[in-house]
Amino acid sequence: MERVPVPFHGAGAGTEPLTWGQIGIWQAIERSGESRTMGGRIALPPGYTVAAAAEVLAAVVGRHQALRTRLVLTDGRPLQRVSESGEVVLEIVDAGTADAAAVAADTQERYSSVPFDYEREWPVRMGLVRKDGALTHMVAVYLHLSMDAGGLEVLIGELGVDPSTLPPVTAVQPLEQARRQAEPAALRQSANALKYLEQVLRTVSVDRFRPVRYSDEPEFRMIRFRSPATRLAVDAIARRAGVSTSPVLLACFAVALARAGAANPVLAMLMVSNRFRPGFADSVSTIVQISPYLIDVADITLGEAVARAARSTMNAYKHAYYDPDAQDEVVDRVFAERGEAVDFSCFYNDRRKSDRAPSEGDDPSAAELADAAARAEAHWEDEPGMPRQKLYLHVDDPEGAIEFTMSVDTRYFTAEGTEAVIRGVETVAVRAALDPDTPTGVGNEARVPATVGVRAETGEGGAP
Repeated sequence: MERVPVPFHGAGAGTEPLTWGQIGIWQAIERSGESRTMGGRIALPPGYTVAAAAEVLAAVVGRHQALRTRLVLTDGRPLQRVSESGEVVLEIVDAGTADAAAVAADTQERYSSVPFDYEREWPVRMGLVRKDGALTHMVAVYLHLSMDAGGLEVLIGELGVDPSTLPPVTAVQPLEQARRQAEPAALRQSANALKYLEQVLRTVSVDRFRPVRYSDEPEFRMIRFRSPATRLAVDAIARRAGVSTSPVLLACFAVALARAGAANPVLAMLMVSNRFRPGFADSVSTIVQISPYLIDVADITLGEAVARAARSTMNAYKHAYYDPDAQDEVVDRVFAERGEAVDFSCFYNDRRKSDRAPSEGDDPSAAELADAAARAEAHWEDEPGMPRQKLYLHVDDPEGAIEFTMSVDTRYFTAEGTEAVIRGVETVAVRAALDPDTPTGVGNEARVPATVGVRAETGEGGAP
């Protein structure tokens, strides 16, 4: 293996507290003991050179403060330190007789699994795979503290562009974010967000999915479900309701979850990008924060559930910008006053990259929706890095479909119960597209949480 030092230089340096988004990721790192990362690998065109890769690497690291940031570990919360210049390493990995694509995959796994040295290592690991003297693949993995999925999307858009043609960065970078978050306007926003959180904590049922099926250590399974019918149905519903597809999907998820026996009103913790806030749209940084989405879907129609979801989603988005340390204080205080903790273990992460406005076109017929539903694909996966929560749902948008990736705690969900939830989203979406006056099928008795998809007396239902 060859290690090529790549010098970089960029504008802006200094030491500031972590931003609110960075604190959230750091808390996750502390809880898990694992570095949180994101990235990928691509095949390179013939003739690509090490010099070209080094130029790209130097340009993006110099351009974005987030990639020139290391931590200063203290007895309390770490600080972020941004440097103007330094050297980042570009690795050259020779495939030898092995398959180059497999070597690239192994390199990505190594970059992702080996913990970062937060105080000494830059938050980017980049490598090139070489086979028979020619470069075949590029691999890049970034520490999640440096950017979220939206920031990664911005960065990917720059990687294929001649660095000399890129305009100056105008988005708010991490040092400025930290300074702004100490100002009165941001602190007022944080206080309002925490009032909303406190209201939710005082009104919601404490449990989501009880009782447990067994008391051993938790195990987790993950299912991936690709649904062309959901894509057609959600677009039709959103066009009719005059909303984006985001609340439509959340309404369908809430109804499916409550039908499967989860507590109603349904509580899900949304991952909110915050990129709608001024100066954040194109920021290569971590600005995602979690906000509670609460919706009562009992004794209403599916159309009414969509309308409620639109309001609830807006509340969650509006109140997703806050100081996580102050949030911890609110949570601890309310839990102490209630005498019991609220279960936050239902997470929803809409990662779709495309415009979430509905596509144009005619509404699908019942036959078209049935044909699309017949093309759904579901399969179980075993991914070491899957979220360790009772339920965690990712939403993506491959061509012509909506894809759901859901991981669950097997103490609460059987295999059948897991599929009931994820396939239920499609069922609800199709029904709502055909007849929004259809009742949700959730009654007020759902306010008492029940076991989701569990045969508690036998303990059956392990993953296939």
